[in-house]
Formats: sequence, C-alpha cells, structure tokens
Amino acid sequence: MSFHPVLALAALSTTLLVGGMPLASAAAEPSAPIRGFSPAHAAAEHKLETSLQALPSTSRSRDWHRRLTKEPHPAGSPANNHLATEIAAEWRRQGWEDVTLRRYDVLHSSPRHVALEMVAPRHFTASLREDSYGVDPSTQNPSISGSYFGFSASGDVTAEVVYAHSGNPDDYDLLRRHGISVRGKIVLVRYSNPYSYRGFKALTAEREGAAALLIYSDPAEDGASKGRTFPDGPWGPDSHIQRGAITYDFIVPGDPTTPGWASVPGAKRAPAETARSLPKIIALPLSSRDAKPLLESMTGEEVPAEWRGDLPITYRFTGGVRAHVNVDMDTSIKPYTVVEARLRGAELPDEWVLIGNHRDAWAYGGVDPVSGTVSMLELTHNLGELKRQGIRPRRTIVACSWDGEEYALTGSTEWGEQFGDELKHKLVAYLNVDESVAGAATTAGPDGLSFSPAAVSSLAPMLIEAARDVRAPSGASLLDAWRRTWSRDHKTTATPTDAELVDTRIGSGSDHTVFLNHLGRPVINLGFSGDYGVYHSAYDDHYWMAKIGDPSFQYHATVTKVWGVTALRLANADILPFDFAVNAASLQEFLVDLEKRTQDSKPPVSLQPLHEHLAQLADAGRTLRDTTLADLQAGTTKPAQVQYLNERLGQVESNWLDPAGIPDRPWFQHLLYAARYTYAHLEFPGLTEAMERGDWKASAEQAAVLDAAVMRNTEFLRATLAGWQATH
Repeated sequence: MSFHPVLALAALSTTLLVGGMPLASAAAEPSAPIRGFSPAHAAAEHKLETSLQALPSTSRSRDWHRRLTKEPHPAGSPANNHLATEIAAEWRRQGWEDVTLRRYDVLHSSPRHVALEMVAPRHFTASLREDSYGVDPSTQNPSISGSYFGFSASGDVTAEVVYAHSGNPDDYDLLRRHGISVRGKIVLVRYSNPYSYRGFKALTAEREGAAALLIYSDPAEDGASKGRTFPDGPWGPDSHIQRGAITYDFIVPGDPTTPGWASVPGAKRAPAETARSLPKIIALPLSSRDAKPLLESMTGEEVPAEWRGDLPITYRFTGGVRAHVNVDMDTSIKPYTVVEARLRGAELPDEWVLIGNHRDAWAYGGVDPVSGTVSMLELTHNLGELKRQGIRPRRTIVACSWDGEEYALTGSTEWGEQFGDELKHKLVAYLNVDESVAGAATTAGPDGLSFSPAAVSSLAPMLIEAARDVRAPSGASLLDAWRRTWSRDHKTTATPTDAELVDTRIGSGSDHTVFLNHLGRPVINLGFSGDYGVYHSAYDDHYWMAKIGDPSFQYHATVTKVWGVTALRLANADILPFDFAVNAASLQEFLVDLEKRTQDSKPPVSLQPLHEHLAQLADAGRTLRDTTLADLQAGTTKPAQVQYLNERLGQVESNWLDPAGIPDRPWFQHLLYAARYTYAHLEFPGLTEAMERGDWKASAEQAAVLDAAVMRNTEFLRATLAGWQATH
C-alpha cells in the first residue's frame, strides 16, 4: 500500500517523557479495530492517539484561560483584535503553517447610550449594570459593558409595560384572550420558559407591533432558585445580565448587508434597511433586580401559574406601569478577523478536516467561548508537537478562530461564503467546539458533567467509537461516563443505546451553521454541560471557571483529547468513516416524529413512499458500508479504489442541498437540517414547516422534493458500490 503517515510513529520511543511523566495508555487495546482503518493502520493510529492523549497539560490550559480572559473582548473591540494577533503568533510558534488573518468588513452594532426608567406609578431608574465582588477583581473592571443587545434598533419610547411571559406567539395569543394588546407598548419577557432565542422574541414582539422589548433573567431559569449563586456557586446573582444579539440570523446569518456572499473589503453591499436579518425594534436585556420594580408595581390581573417566575412578587399581565426606554446604537462597518492555520497533509493535502471555535465574547467569556479556545489551543499545541516529531496527518487539518459569532455567526459565515466552492469539494468535516465546559464540575455529582455532543447521523458511530478510546476525568472511558450521565439526565436507570447517545438533531446558534446548512458539509459539535447560570454575563470569567466550573481543568483536557482523536481519525482514515445506513435510520425516526406531531390535523399527505425510499437508502448504505469495510479488513483494496470511494462518500452530504433553499429562507439549503426561528433543531425543514401550518399543497410539494433527494442518494450509493466492485 502507499505511504501512511501514522505508521511512521512506530519509529518513536514509547517511553517518551512529557512533563516528566511517561506517556499514558490509550483507552483502547492496540489491536482494537477503528472504523475506516485497515488492521495495520488501526494499530498505528492507536499508538499515535496514545501519544496525543498524553500531551494535554491542565496547567497550560489554566494559564491560557487566564490570559484569554484578562479583558472583556466583544467583537469589534481592540481587545478582541489583539487576541487575533496573539492566536496567530501562538500558532506560528506551535509550528502550524499558512497562518493567515482574514479581514471581513461587516456591519457591527455597539451601544452609545442606553437607559431605562419607570415613570409611573413611581420613579425608578434601572442600573443596567452588574455588581462587583471583592473576591473576583475581574468584576470590578470598568471596561465591562452595561446592558445592551447587538443589533437593537435605536429609539426613544415612553409607554405602558406589559408582561408577556416568554414572548413566544402563544403568549401573545393568551394576552389577546385576556383583552390585552401590546401594540405601541413596552413588552417585558423572560429568558425563557420554554426556551426560545432572544432574536425570535424580538421578531415576535416586532410582528405584534410592540414599541420596545425588555428581556430579563428570572431566578427560576438561571438564578437563586436553582442553587448557590456567584461567587459561591454556578448560578446567576440577581444583578447578572444576559447580553446577546437579537439578529434574525435564523433567516440569513452573517453580515446583514452581504447576504449570501462574503464581506471581503470592497464587497458590494445591500442597504441595511433592506436586510431581512436586522431587527426594527428597540430592545434591552435586564437583570432580575432591574425587572423586579416594574413587575411588582403592576396592579392588573394575575397571570396563570405557568407564567409565574420565582421573584417574591405577584406576577400580573399589566396595570399602571409606564416606562421610558432610550437606546442609541452605533451601527457601522467594522473589521472582523478570522485567524486560519494549517497542518498540511502528508498524503492528501487537498482533503481538509476543519476544527474551529469563536473568539469574541460579550464580556470575559470564561465559558463562552474561552473554554473552547483553550481546548483548541491545547490541541493545536499537541498536534504541533507531533509535527516536530515528524508525524503529519494524511489529510490537511485546518484550524480557525472565528470572529463575530455572537452577533450573527458572522466570521464563520463570511469565511464559508468566501471559500464555499472549495469547501464543497475539499472539506471532509467540520468539528466545532463553542464551549468545552458549560457547567460546574463542583456541583455535577459523582458521575460528573454531561458529555453533550451533536453530529450529523452519518458520523455518529465514529463519534461513539472515539469516545470509547478517551478517558473521562473520572478515569472511566468517556463512553461509559457519557452513558451514565445520559441516564442521570434523562432520569432513567436504563442504559442508552448508541443511537440514543448522539444528538443528531442539529439546530443553529454556533459556527457549524454555514458548513452544514449552506455548504452541505458534515459537522460535529463537542462539549460538556451542567449547572451554568452566568451565560453572557460579566461573571462568566476566569474566577467562575477556576473556582466553580472546572477547577482542575480536566474537562478542558478531555475535550482536547476527544477533539484530537476525532480529528485524527477523520484525517488518517483509509476509508472515510461515514455510515449512511445509520443516517437513513435517523431520517426514518425524524419522519415518524413528524407524523406523530401532525397526526391530529389528519394531513391528506401520504409519507409512506418516503418511508419506503428511506428503507432503500438504508439498505444501500448498509451494503456499501459492509462490503467496503470487509474488503479493507481483508487487505484486498487498491489505492485508486479507495480514492474513488472517498471522493464519492464526501459528496453524499452535499447531495442533500437544494440550490433553491427552503421556502422563505433560501440561504438555508439543506433538505434534512435547519433551525427553527427559536434556534431549536428542525428536521426536514421545508416539509415540517408546511405540515405544521396545515398547508397541504406545499406539504405535498416538499415531500416530493425530499423524496427525490432520497432516491437520488440511494442511486448514488448503489452506483458507488458498483464502481467499487468494478475496480476491485
């Protein structure tokens, strides 16, 4: 067979010392098979992974975390731009190649002035600031912003205040049943029960004719009702503010003035007033402390039980409260920077595995995104160390530090749009980490934090396999720890199946969006979750992580390990480890769930042909998988044959794209995956939205489009098998 870089590891001493300690053993036996690897290459890969997993340093991770959270660094700020140059310099020191800072000139939004006061029945001025704590000097930094929402409209409003629960459409329906209109009024809503993205709350309030929107953090969701609050515990104190953007990036993400093309310097721009993703309502986030005087001063009808939060007040719809809201935003073009680096592949340099994490934060970003940045820098350090030992991956690994994710998934979207044609042909998969550790290890209990990855279903089996070969902080395999925390979180004593473990229902809200939904590339998201109530606040800082979140930084190291193992397996596999039989089984599950949700409306649309064609897709995927992997294990494959197969396997996800896009949101082109306006996952988006609104003509049309795509990919897999056998 041709040269395989991982075999070169055999020349390295297995007694190599790292930090004075011998290399740790991998979780798997050296002889254990790895999906997509020949037996010899699997043994070499295990040896390589043993070396890789011995390299992460928790002390180095702690130091990086402290450095990266030294100052607040929102997108567009000098501090965030400085971090871009620091990361680029670090990657050069680590031995990465082609380190490039890519500039995008994008529409940005930052506050010049914001104010909120209650003018009746009494006067109250909201602080719109968070308290400082002596135990955490970072909270005393004067450069921490006050309350604001990215891309709020500017305006000045004095009007009656109406409490509208979570600000979802059903909430306004209930208000109407009680004779309450919000037109021309200030709407006060919660983060969020049930969950919905703040931008969807803004769009809903805008559609209802509200003059302004206030969103506050009720202690029932992320505060004292959940447990001990900062600085003594993971939950938000009564002054914490959840900043964020309210961009309508569920319609089209990225720079609002360059929808669908990259905002490189000099790019054409659409007028901002025509941008579908820009809100037209003024809005502010509030702490529960600033919301309480407004809510407790209302004198109207009491709300139903399900609308009540945990403030010590009587929650009412409205009644006598008037407020004055003033928001003045600077909305102008600013440069954002994406930092890019590569380890060029030794054998297949034009096939890419992409790893990425965003850099910008609303304040310090100790969890979001710095925990992910720390794991990425540790991974790139470790891969750079292997390069210094003469070990390169077969395929190129590309690393990116995204900018402006918090505003509209901006940096990754612009980069993806700029290089879209190339990525559709070269990108094997994108591995995203937004937050490595979004939870408190100090309150997680004996089973620890929950491993909570998501993946396109064709990559779910290889992710399960990778988790088997990584150790969790407890010392158990990550797969075993994952199973236990899944059972705990689902309040069951049953052990989950592999199909239940991986979340294959992928919504939006992070940098994977452009790659999956617009470019049709497979994606994986990685991270741990748990008790976490300081999201997008000033308290999401180094103190929170070092004292509460992950004091040992072991969870950061575990993400580094599983991220590295997954990336290397994709980069080094003989046959790319996609499983389209599992893919088809997931699609059957999606379809059954859709039928259950819409059965009460008795849809006059038969989905039976789609079920039958998905069964054929599963059969084609299973036959292709079993035949090719059996040949690989038998050692009878030829290099040209494997190259042909991998080129075909890499096209399958792209075959689910519809250039016309889903109805009313043409930027989103994937027929299987999109996001609801709430950011929640949405499978079969065109078909699902049509059936849920009872549009049976559109439902039949969308079912036909989806059915045609299923049959197209079935025939594609069958033809791929025939081509494989013809060259065998």
